[in-house]
Amino acid sequence: MDSKPSVIVLGGGVAGMSAAHELAERGFSVTVYEKHHHYVGGKARSVNVPETNTQHPDKFLPGEHGFRFFPGFYKHVTDTMKRIPFTWANGKKNRRGVYDNLTATTRILIARYGKPYIRTIANFPKSIKDIKLLIRDIHQGAETGLTNVEEHFFATRVWQLCTSSYTRRNNDYEKLGWWNYMQADRFSTTYQNLLVQGLTRTLVAANAYTASTKTGGNTFLQLIFNMTSPLVHTDRVLNGPTNDHWLIPWHQYLDKIGVKYFLHHQVTRMDMKDGKISSAIVKNEKGEELVVAADYYVLAVPVECAAPLMNDEIVKADPTLSAVIALAHSVSWMNGIQFYLNEDVKINHGHVIYCDSEWALTSISQIQFWKDYELKDRFNGKVKGILSVDISDWRTTKYEDVFAEDCEPNKVKELVWAQLKKSLNVEGKIVLRDEQIEHWYLDRDIKWMPADKKDEDKEPLLVNTINSWGLRPEAFTAIPNLFLSADYVRTFTDLATMEGANESARRAVNSIITASGKNVPLCKIWPLKEPLFLAPLRWLDYKRWAKGLPWSEHIPLWMKIFLPVWALVCLILIPIQLLRNFILSQI
Repeated sequence: MDSKPSVIVLGGGVAGMSAAHELAERGFSVTVYEKHHHYVGGKARSVNVPETNTQHPDKFLPGEHGFRFFPGFYKHVTDTMKRIPFTWANGKKNRRGVYDNLTATTRILIARYGKPYIRTIANFPKSIKDIKLLIRDIHQGAETGLTNVEEHFFATRVWQLCTSSYTRRNNDYEKLGWWNYMQADRFSTTYQNLLVQGLTRTLVAANAYTASTKTGGNTFLQLIFNMTSPLVHTDRVLNGPTNDHWLIPWHQYLDKIGVKYFLHHQVTRMDMKDGKISSAIVKNEKGEELVVAADYYVLAVPVECAAPLMNDEIVKADPTLSAVIALAHSVSWMNGIQFYLNEDVKINHGHVIYCDSEWALTSISQIQFWKDYELKDRFNGKVKGILSVDISDWRTTKYEDVFAEDCEPNKVKELVWAQLKKSLNVEGKIVLRDEQIEHWYLDRDIKWMPADKKDEDKEPLLVNTINSWGLRPEAFTAIPNLFLSADYVRTFTDLATMEGANESARRAVNSIITASGKNVPLCKIWPLKEPLFLAPLRWLDYKRWAKGLPWSEHIPLWMKIFLPVWALVCLILIPIQLLRNFILSQI
């Protein structure tokens, strides 16, 4: 075999780029084939809004596919970002590459129909203002509308998640929907919207009835644990458009380290010979089918694109891959709409969750986080602010008697704006006005079809549903030179995110390194991390689970005696761990 093994990466989204990055840095010869004709990064990309370069041919208004943020528990994608060089227009270089383009939000705002906002801190308090807001929440309390019984029950359920063993979560909670786990039918509409659907619909684009408690619960816990650490920013966003401040520099770096990157090349088939993938067929921009071959293949396309490639020969060689075909149905629309305003309306220094909105909206006022970004020379020169909104529910809940999926673009814009105003213009405040809108852009991944056909989303999002873990494949397959890198692959992250995509790429690369026998370091992979203090309680629950017993909030006397001692040990270890984390965060 050649001393420099060759790898073809089919798909140039975050998963494909991550795999190419790790492979090239380890001395593999890498070629990427990406179907998009202009952009890299898949669903993570930002786009040039068509026909907005009216003042300068290269200066468009920026648009996005949908919701994105970089929680503090992300480890894989942020580690990669530290190895992507970034230079500002003035020649100044970021010390830690594009990672230094992440900026922390400070507030979370929950907006409701006709009710006061609920605003709280997004991180561990880091200023006097944060402490004042936290004290106000503790002593005055937000007007949630929840009863004491509802608050107590929800707190108990969260504590159950915190103290349940990983084994119970992976087995019992994987089969249990979030709606049933939270017993939403027992309680009020406020409880359902604020605490049950507020997590699943707005944060992970899932339906509370079918979302796995394991996946949703683990993610929810990570966000809570992040907020208890003074060294972690729970919610971070980029300080500029995604392409400019991450993906284009990444593409340039991949080119620099020798990755061959072909845009407008879509994989249409993989062929086998002697039990291995012998070649792949990719269609170029002219419609020509090209036969490409390498030692190893990384299939890094989304699940709905991977499923048609699982032909009979491939499934016969690895029967587990038939599950990918079934998994391809577990996708949902999650798309963005941007409102370009003639005022910079800074609704909140962070994300806004519209918990009563029928279409599960979230938003962020972007310009406040974008460093040195000028809007005056784009479009008509009047745009001063960008309100970026994500629509997570397109087909399960109606607003004004229609689903979002059934609306034409102008109607989507009109009804999204109406839900925003209904949530923000409360108690006599007028935050949004129709005359503020200079332009708007709805994700072009949605293809509006004739009346007799169903509209399509060309890039839907994988949604983790009850008991779907068994359908998800590993990064390696029974075919010795075929590997999978995508957010549907089994990972610690267990969620369709940039983090999950990057982790899956690392797993695929590690498998290729092992298969090739190449003497290079494996990619680092981090499990989700939970507080050490809770470990004895998780162990206690594991013992109960092994005996076939349910979780119990009862703590035996001997454990009550042990916990203060354990807490003291943790207190001794915490400063050491904090110092270690601080040092690691600086390199």
